[in-house]
Amino acid sequence: MKIYFLIVGCLCILYYLILALYSRRLRSTFAVFWLINGGVHLALGCAPLPVYMYTIAGWFCLACWCVFLLVEYKIIRAMGGRCEEELDWIIVLGAQVRGRYITNSLRQRLDTALAYAERFPGCSVIVSGGQGPGEEISEAEAMARYLSENGIPESRIFREGRSTSTRENFRFSRKYADAEHDKVGIVTNDFHIYRSSLIARQEGYEKIHLLPADSNPVFQLNYLVREFFGVIQVVLFHKSK
Repeated sequence: MKIYFLIVGCLCILYYLILALYSRRLRSTFAVFWLINGGVHLALGCAPLPVYMYTIAGWFCLACWCVFLLVEYKIIRAMGGRCEEELDWIIVLGAQVRGRYITNSLRQRLDTALAYAERFPGCSVIVSGGQGPGEEISEAEAMARYLSENGIPESRIFREGRSTSTRENFRFSRKYADAEHDKVGIVTNDFHIYRSSLIARQEGYEKIHLLPADSNPVFQLNYLVREFFGVIQVVLFHKSK
């Protein structure tokens, strides 16, 4: 087990360094997890613990890996979902806007929505996202402008500009979509699509379809591990209102 802890610790810290160098930020999204996790593993690998403690730690790690791999299997399987039929609505989930600038993750979502909307002109688009710190306009407004500038008529775009979370994206979008009867597509980055579908069902959407957008390959592992904790939170701690 000491070797396991040392190897995992080194790999985690190496991945943190890759993320920091790539993003040029020491505290990019969730990246500090890898630094802390690596430090804990290295400490356990170097600590003079008795054999029985490493045995207990080994079984604990095995249980954690089993749960992790089960959840990741569901996340990765959902990432391959593709909708090939015309829907009543698609909901584009918001992501960070820097001032008025659309970030790469949000652009990938919008390009996926744009391709689908061009293919199925009878489908309406809900752009969902409020205005947060550092944003001069709401995410919904930024998304609507992007779609409009790229040829989607304003009459097909519906702005939901109050939400501050994925759950609120779906909750407030019910102002436009009939969650029980309409066929609704979810547009978000691939790593986020499974958790979004869970939340949509919890919010009463019964006919959902998945439209996953691409994501940054360097950050993909980082996002997938973060989503593991997000899925656990959604499954275990959701309370209906």
